[in-house]
Amino acid sequence: MSPLRIFVCCCVLLTGALPAAQAAAEIDEQVIRVPVRIHDATGTALAQDIIVTVFEERGRASYPLLVLNHGRPVSDRASLNRVRFSQAARFFASLGFSVWVPTRVGYGVSGTAVDAEYAGTCANRNFARSFGIAADQVQQVIDHARREPRIDAQRIVIVGQSYGGATSIAAAARNLPGVVAAINFAGGGGGNPVTRPGEPCSASIATATFGGYGHSTRVPTLWIYTENDLYFSPRHTEAWFAAFRANGGSGEFKLLPAFGDNGHLLFTRGFDIWAPLVRDFLAQQGFRGQ
Repeated sequence: MSPLRIFVCCCVLLTGALPAAQAAAEIDEQVIRVPVRIHDATGTALAQDIIVTVFEERGRASYPLLVLNHGRPVSDRASLNRVRFSQAARFFASLGFSVWVPTRVGYGVSGTAVDAEYAGTCANRNFARSFGIAADQVQQVIDHARREPRIDAQRIVIVGQSYGGATSIAAAARNLPGVVAAINFAGGGGGNPVTRPGEPCSASIATATFGGYGHSTRVPTLWIYTENDLYFSPRHTEAWFAAFRANGGSGEFKLLPAFGDNGHLLFTRGFDIWAPLVRDFLAQQGFRGQ
């Protein structure tokens, strides 16, 4: 199926921590539809298009691929609308990536009638199933992107924030062809900063889930968390990473100082803090934004 393409804007000027040559780069943003087929949390088969926003620096003949994954609101899944992560996406595009930002089934413009990734009750969350449903969509977005002649299918990075961060690790554990690295920003599930600040549901199940991903993940990963994440406190996130490493996963864990009132928001509000760390990690994997 040929994707529906809608050009949204062009000539975006990047500012901030980017080099001067990159600051004047023109970034094109377009919206496409990608067909996916999944089984939701009840096992029901679903087939539909999801909305994917694509950011690319104009004029490149070939682009490595970066898939950037969103989280899961405590309530009101419709509030995500069309996920863009505009500042982060343009940063990654300035490094040469074709940046694909899916809005998954059950969220925003991709439809919220079905909560496809529902993980169960607080006491017994099935994170492996839920993250797996999200990863199924990531995999299909990657497969779709591979068919584009401009995409370098041998150089793929998966990135995500919160639930999307856990999804990035779940997808990396599949060792998909061409995937060479994954970045997890504040990844996890079951958090609620109001009713259970820092103490997510079924934290021990999450530990076992991340440990399971360690068994099969063979690409380098970067995990970025903060001291004052009100969704997942350091004692949990450190345990998740330790389980991942203990079972063979390759990765680096960075626990950053407290950020604002809730460090869980670092990805969207603390660009100048995390961008140098991510740029260095990507450079180590051969991505230098030529």
